[in-house]
Amino acid sequence: MAQASSLTRARRRSAWLFLTPMLVILACVAGWPLLRTFIFGFTDANLSDLGGYSFVGFENFYAVYDGEKFGLLADPEWWQAVWNTIYFTVISVSLETVLGIIVALVLNQEFKGRGLVRAAVLIPWAIPTIVSAKMWNWMLHDQFGIINDLLMSLGLIASPVAWTANPDTAMVAVIMVDVWKTTPFMALLTLAALQMLPSDCYEAARVDGIHPVRVFFKVTLPLIKPALMVAVIFRALDALRVFDVIYVLTPNNPNTMTMSVYARQLLVDFQEVGYGSAASTLLFLVIAFSIMAYMMIGRVRLDEGGH
Repeated sequence: MAQASSLTRARRRSAWLFLTPMLVILACVAGWPLLRTFIFGFTDANLSDLGGYSFVGFENFYAVYDGEKFGLLADPEWWQAVWNTIYFTVISVSLETVLGIIVALVLNQEFKGRGLVRAAVLIPWAIPTIVSAKMWNWMLHDQFGIINDLLMSLGLIASPVAWTANPDTAMVAVIMVDVWKTTPFMALLTLAALQMLPSDCYEAARVDGIHPVRVFFKVTLPLIKPALMVAVIFRALDALRVFDVIYVLTPNNPNTMTMSVYARQLLVDFQEVGYGSAASTLLFLVIAFSIMAYMMIGRVRLDEGGH
């Protein structure tokens, strides 16, 4: 017993020894800039003179002067950006999860040329986001875009549609591009989980004559649920801080502006480092609380399933 305890302590020391260099580098590269952003959020710093700032407390977040409200929490543009971000995250991640499961189920089957199809499916994910967003921006153009030409040839639309400029279609276009780009990621993680499932469960279900759809919902889905939760968490983290695809497709469009785009606009366009840092701080808090809430809900559901 004492020997096992000593071995456990030695392993822990070795683990910390290997982790320490990474933690030090992470603290220098990410920790200090993050802390500096938090500090700037309580100042009136300006990009033209970063050294000449003064602390203003919570005025960047919320303040009331002469009965009038100021700050991010009283800014309707900020709340519109929060809503756009949450809407984009929920819709895009949901679609990517469903489509990723379908693609993974297909790729998990034995058929001729499966390796080639797997490689082809990963191409959208391998393309850099800026490149894919710019490519789709050209394809969705209302004058020379191939999407409008194709839809008009099929008789689905009567005239070209400005997909990224029209307030009614801008968010749809952004979500469509993100789903096309990131569905392979969800499919890859789901496929890895499917290939680790025991085959005896499916053989027993086949012998009993259980319908494949019932087998999926009663056997496959519960078994791959932990892997799906991890995949959804990673995608939700990316979606909540989305910037590049939004900025390339719909720059400065209030109908699609996310929290990251809003913070960038304050920091760069308006040069309000203090106000922009406050927005970045709130973005960090929104992401942290959203992921914590998702993990707690997922844990409760797993516990309920176990009972």
